[in-house]
Amino acid sequence: MSESATDVRYPPIEPYEHGMLDVGDGQQIYWEACGNPAGKPAVFVHGGPGSGCSTGTRRYFDPDRYRVIFFDQRGAGRSLPHASDPAVDMRVNTTEHLLRDMELLREHLGIERWLLNGGSWGSTLILAYAERFPERVSEIVICGVTTSRPAEIEWLYGGLRRYFPEQWERFRASAPEANRDGDIYDLLRGYSHLMADPDLAVREKAATDWCTWEDTVISLEPNGVPNSYGGRPPRALLAFVRICAHYFSNNVFLDGEVLLQEAGRLKGIPGVLIHGGLDLGSPLDTAWDLTQRWPDAEIVLVQDSGHTGSDEFRGHWRGALDRFAAA
Repeated sequence: MSESATDVRYPPIEPYEHGMLDVGDGQQIYWEACGNPAGKPAVFVHGGPGSGCSTGTRRYFDPDRYRVIFFDQRGAGRSLPHASDPAVDMRVNTTEHLLRDMELLREHLGIERWLLNGGSWGSTLILAYAERFPERVSEIVICGVTTSRPAEIEWLYGGLRRYFPEQWERFRASAPEANRDGDIYDLLRGYSHLMADPDLAVREKAATDWCTWEDTVISLEPNGVPNSYGGRPPRALLAFVRICAHYFSNNVFLDGEVLLQEAGRLKGIPGVLIHGGLDLGSPLDTAWDLTQRWPDAEIVLVQDSGHTGSDEFRGHWRGALDRFAAA
């Protein structure tokens, strides 16, 4: 995320505490705490899956009022082992594993209830966690709403070819298992297999081709961040694409529309859903469908924003967190 003349975020801060948490299965999760140790507990849940946390997200939280926890999900960021290594076993990297990791982290830090913040894939994981452990959640702020249900995955990696047919054909052609008329999951499985290839050149090409498609999807956003996906450092890029392909080829290890079906479990949890009106990859109907089942959530629609945000979008993000800081 680049700086702008109207940057509404708080000044940069550094963690006052950090560590590695052993969560089993040979996995260690990196975590850090920022802000006020006596402040309101919150946790930021990053997107991707596989993006890892960035320093910029620290700046949405008032450092005087929040004790905010950041962590890198399995295989991503500073967590170990890193998914860029094709020898790493992805069978122990599923949504269920990530939910357990979040609970272990909460218990490790002695937090009773915390606010959940995140977006994109992070919103899927937030909803899954909150529906599993509603008593552990004080509020929710989501930036870019997804539930990763099959219709959303099929739209992002198949339906959008209607807008970008030439670019999608190049994306499809890079996956050996894909065929023009077949199931979109053939395409995703093909990339998942490529990202486990022992040949680094094969993995690098697949990662580049995947992120070229992702960057194409956000290319029409007038106030967005171009090259958000492909601009990652090489090691981070490999892990990001490997984890994405692993999750999406398996329907993110969730059963159909379960997050919408179980949204009634969020009753009583205040929520703010900030969504870009120009978000082509994650259309607004998902956020709308969610609020029909979760009446304690409100949609903030930002008309000048796509999936990667805008100044107005970022202002609403900080504003929602500021409002809940006083709760």
